[in-house]
Amino acid sequence: MKLLTLFLLISLTACTDVLPRQRGNLALPQMALTPDPMEFGLRQHTAFSKEAASGGYGGGGGGCGCN
Repeated sequence: MKLLTLFLLISLTACTDVLPRQRGNLALPQMALTPDPMEFGLRQHTAFSKEAASGGYGGGGGGCGCN
């Protein structure tokens, strides 16, 4: 019974409503998965360019090992 009460107490304290005026405080740039979108885009472009490169010197395939 004590374990159930403890579980309910913990689970109820973890849930809260976020008001629209409070969402700005939660959307700080430091909390983003990618803090700098320009750098992230550049890294993604570079990675896709390198992965998509194929051929040119007699080699085939796109780096996935299927050819």
